[in-house]
Amino acid sequence: MGGAIAAFEIKSAVGAHADVSVVSLGDIFHFVPSNPWVAVHWRKREAIEVNLPPVFKKRGVGFSGVGAKRVLPEQNRLELNDGSLVDYDYLVIATGPDLAFDEITGLGPKGGFTQSICHVDHAVAAAAAFDRFVENPGPIVVGAVQGASCFGPAYEFAMILDTELKRRKIRDRVPMTFVTPEPYIGHLGLDGVGDTKGLLESEMRERHIKWITNAKVTSVEAGMMHVEEVAEDGSTKASHDLPFSYSMMLPACRGVEAVRGIEGLTNPRGFIVVDKHQRNPAFPNVFALGVCVAIAPTGKTPVAVGVPKTGFMIESMVTAIARNIGALVEGKPTTHEATWNAICLADFGDGGVAFVAQPQIPPRNVNWSASGGWVHLAKVGFEKYFLAKVKRGESEPFYEKLALDVMGIRKIKP
Repeated sequence: MGGAIAAFEIKSAVGAHADVSVVSLGDIFHFVPSNPWVAVHWRKREAIEVNLPPVFKKRGVGFSGVGAKRVLPEQNRLELNDGSLVDYDYLVIATGPDLAFDEITGLGPKGGFTQSICHVDHAVAAAAAFDRFVENPGPIVVGAVQGASCFGPAYEFAMILDTELKRRKIRDRVPMTFVTPEPYIGHLGLDGVGDTKGLLESEMRERHIKWITNAKVTSVEAGMMHVEEVAEDGSTKASHDLPFSYSMMLPACRGVEAVRGIEGLTNPRGFIVVDKHQRNPAFPNVFALGVCVAIAPTGKTPVAVGVPKTGFMIESMVTAIARNIGALVEGKPTTHEATWNAICLADFGDGGVAFVAQPQIPPRNVNWSASGGWVHLAKVGFEKYFLAKVKRGESEPFYEKLALDVMGIRKIKP
């Protein structure tokens, strides 16, 4: 979600003083937060996609959909997948993550036995698998594996499945279990926000969804997930063999191959190391934003739990980078810092939970959460606004207003 708006905002910041170009793997932007809806046919993929080349052309931004094979920071170059080289004065890395399905045997939609909603291609495949499932319903397992960092979509999808199965009058035939490495329900990689623990536990009880926390998925085979429940001291508290007819599990993330293993640029997982100005200390003409940025966990947990990089945080990173590059082009120092705030709208189809954390990492100045049917309307409105924003090539910040609206009137017109 950060790369496209970063290009727009950087172009506005540098004006005619510099050329701005985007290297992307493919020509299509898709609105990732809508993937859970695609997986149950509440959206078609075409409704959440934008063709980027004409948008960038209109804004005077260069574009290549070939994709980057390797960053060569000591040479100030990118090697593209077609073998060509691109020189740069400043580089902004906004790749998102590489999805580490291969770290657990049997995990993932390609060669594994679980579905994913991390990419629209995965969501389309998950929808086809769901169609097969409803013909012969059985147990469902939903959640995230050890090392995952963005837990909101897992909660969303569990509740959306519950809502859709009720609409189809087959919920009574589908036992559901939520599996997560979080130390408690509603931790979210953030040590909770407001009363997310109470709100999400209440939702799960009301919807008859069982859960296993401090969970480590050891392997997956056809129709069976093997899970270790870990105690506070790291020992195995219990082992679970969970049968399933349908499963969606979010994977752990790591840096993409184009940057992984570059000394000084990344941490051991391949995430980009940045300072308070979003600059890499070893290569100060390289900036990074979004999920590819290295952020330390909020605290020690029995099972590895990452920190989510949500839209509000990403938007603040975009603005800081755009202003800092604009300053550098004019010969001025970098002074702008991202706020790293968070707002999340977790839609459950027939309701939802929203939270605002300012800043995202505790302790916080704002620590707020609430639930209700208005959350669904807010997310529909946000989807429409953000897609329109990308189609128009606009860059003005939006999340601050969204956070105030959500905490204030608690409704947004779709």
